[in-house]
Amino acid sequence: MYSGIAALNQAYHGLFVVLLVILAVLFFACLIRAVAGPRMADRIVAINMMGTMVMVAIAILAVMLKEGYLADICLIYAMISFLAVIILTKVYMGVYFERDDGEGDAHGGD
Repeated sequence: MYSGIAALNQAYHGLFVVLLVILAVLFFACLIRAVAGPRMADRIVAINMMGTMVMVAIAILAVMLKEGYLADICLIYAMISFLAVIILTKVYMGVYFERDDGEGDAHGGD
């Protein structure tokens, strides 16, 4: 009877490892997009996706290792990632509007 439960735990462990490897590959794809661009909006979305994938990886590790404190770390990371994306967006919009106002003055706008 217990051999079935052990086999199920082993299958779940294998699934978790495969999911973590897939997430690692996708993380590096997002890292390439964040560095390559071509636009700032692409970079911000890639950073947001990387934060989300890190949260998913932490959640998988919490289940895989049966450690409850990792769920708390995941929630803290979610808040920090959200604030980082908001700050990056605010900074980008400020630079964009500043650049847009400067071009209007250079072209003889009002």
